[in-house]
Amino acid sequence: MKFDKTLALTATLATALSVAAAEAQSQDGMEKCYGVALAGQNDCAAGPGTTCAGTSTMDYQGNAWKLVPAGTCTTMMTPNGHGSLEPIKS
Repeated sequence: MKFDKTLALTATLATALSVAAAEAQSQDGMEKCYGVALAGQNDCAAGPGTTCAGTSTMDYQGNAWKLVPAGTCTTMMTPNGHGSLEPIKS
C-alpha cells in the first residue's frame, strides 16, 4: 500500500512540474501587459473578487493583463492610453 501512495505522489508531482515547464515555455518572448484586454479576455489578475483568466468585467481594465509579444506593451494604444507593464490604478 505504501508503495502505491508513493508512486501516485511521484506521478502527481511529475505531472505538475511538466505543466509548470510547459507554461514557462509558452511565455518565452511574451510579457504581461495591463489595460489592453477586452472584457472577459484577460489572461489573469483582474482584481479583487475575480479568479483569473476571462474574469475582467470591462474593456481595458487597468488591473487585468494579457500576454503580448515582449517589447510591444507600452506601444499598444487603447481608448484609455498606452498599455502598461504594471497594473494601472483607476
